[in-house]
Amino acid sequence: MPKTMTNRRTFLGTSALAAAIPLLGACGSQVQARTAKGNFRVTKTEAQWRRALTRSEYYVLRDEGTERAYSSPLNDEKRRGTFACAGCGNRLYSSAHKYDSGTGWPSFWQAIDKGAVGTSTDYKIGYPRTEVHCADCGGHLGHIFGDGPRPTGKRHCINGVALDFIPA
Repeated sequence: MPKTMTNRRTFLGTSALAAAIPLLGACGSQVQARTAKGNFRVTKTEAQWRRALTRSEYYVLRDEGTERAYSSPLNDEKRRGTFACAGCGNRLYSSAHKYDSGTGWPSFWQAIDKGAVGTSTDYKIGYPRTEVHCADCGGHLGHIFGDGPRPTGKRHCINGVALDFIPA
């Protein structure tokens, strides 16, 4: 076999292995992160969740999906009030902490209080992100990023379908 062919195969094999290592690590970590969420005050069977939630709510809250950007009317909600978990009613975010991030999802710079939401590490797209979930039922809400406004510098990027708005 010519030397260039051997070098090319070695390069391709090494490249494929290098690309797979983070994904293999992510798979194990994702399972560990999901089970690390723990026990929740509100628990239901999957059948009960399916009956209680709309198809899109189930997709986001239980299957950890993401709604299309700019598809939620709550992205443009400007009234005073509280945003609660669509799965269990837990009060999560205050309108006083909401801002327009320009991302197409309702965004907040902090939760209503420290016990309202929980976080875990999400590796679904190959690198770690901070997933945010309801502290009472474990429903997936969205992700937290470090590009938000002061005073926290955090952007809680939340799926609108995971929230119910309660006017003040």
